[in-house]
Amino acid sequence: MRIARFVVDNDPMYGLVEGESGSEVVTVIKGDPFFNGVERTTIRYPLEDVRLVAPIIPRSKVVGVGRNFAEHARELGNEIPVHPLLFLKPNTSVVGPGEPVVMPAFSEEISYEAELCVVIGRICKDVPEERADEVIFGYTCGNDLTARDVQKGDGQWARAKGFDTSAPLGPWIETELDPEELRIQGWLNGELRQDGNTNQMVRSVRELVSIVSRAFTLLPGDVIMTGTPAGVGLVTDGDRYEIEIEGIGRLSNPIVRR
Repeated sequence: MRIARFVVDNDPMYGLVEGESGSEVVTVIKGDPFFNGVERTTIRYPLEDVRLVAPIIPRSKVVGVGRNFAEHARELGNEIPVHPLLFLKPNTSVVGPGEPVVMPAFSEEISYEAELCVVIGRICKDVPEERADEVIFGYTCGNDLTARDVQKGDGQWARAKGFDTSAPLGPWIETELDPEELRIQGWLNGELRQDGNTNQMVRSVRELVSIVSRAFTLLPGDVIMTGTPAGVGLVTDGDRYEIEIEGIGRLSNPIVRR
């Protein structure tokens, strides 16, 4: 199932996205699927007539995983970490499809990072790797935007990775997906810049869910960003970065400086 969060006449709701590409419809579901399950209504809209927003605004946290693709670590002159390199992004960093990424005034070097994101479906702690699927609600596309100059200067990553609008998510959550071998691509202004696969991850999705849950209690709607393939680069005012992940869809966001 593809579960989207969308707005009609300023009224946010959840729905199921169904149909062939180019003629999709959204069927409204009752309430919040993270707590009420998926119950269809009879209300339907053409996808083109609604405005998609972030499929989830985490109630608790976004957990990032640094240097989980060997080639990406090497392109920035870093070693693969012996232990998982985890960091947090606040829920205020999340925006949805088509919404602008606002470059913060304190940085001159903002870079893109196309990532597969795991959406947690229920409260969990110390999850064994072999039971990770039991706590995963689904998957979405994400962009872990990073202020590289601030990342180097601060010595820790709160400002560099947590600024407002630094975590676009979307276009929806795909609940039926095997994450082990998915192509991840990213385009800057239509030019292919990233082209990787989840089979290149240092630590797999299920391993990451287990590792993260040992550090943090995970709540419904929490998001784990699983790392980016090689090819990262800088963006500037007026750019657009688009991410496509096999089996999910495409996430596109303009870059602005105000």
